[in-house]
Amino acid sequence: MSTWRPAERIAFWAFRADRYEGYRRFAYTQLGSDADAEEAADNAFESIMGAWPRMLGMGHLDRYAWTIVKRRIVDQRRKRNLRPEPTDISAFEAALNETVADPYEVLTGTIFFYTAVRRLSERQRDVVILYYGLDYSTRRTASILGIEEASVRSTLRQARNRLAQLLGVPTNASGDGKDRS
Repeated sequence: MSTWRPAERIAFWAFRADRYEGYRRFAYTQLGSDADAEEAADNAFESIMGAWPRMLGMGHLDRYAWTIVKRRIVDQRRKRNLRPEPTDISAFEAALNETVADPYEVLTGTIFFYTAVRRLSERQRDVVILYYGLDYSTRRTASILGIEEASVRSTLRQARNRLAQLLGVPTNASGDGKDRS
């Protein structure tokens, strides 16, 4: 970093400030642990820092950074020898947070849903987790992934159709009614 121009340093710290929390939150959905998620995000930014001057010349800096984040999450999972899928952990957390007459029914439905989400393509899974799981807007999801907002909307539509097929529910052609641009 000491050899970077001032503009490169400013750009890196601005990028880190804008993306760190989103990367960490996404890592948590994949790792199920605050400590592991933070370590994965920190390692991702260490890798990004090492490539930053080169990344600034890329046409798709955000997309490349997302690839680094995904790799650091995989590295963290291997490092900790994590076996259970975090979506299974999320299913239990979601069921515990529900105040319903039959929490077992909520739990089984949630696990069934998360199992279906795991069967989506990687891009669809990422978009679904960011948009629905972390409640990010279309714009924010697109920014984090380094893709266009139209691609996020299209991917969400495809993911909803695939989930409906996997879960055996009718599709809603008009979407989910959300407008979180």
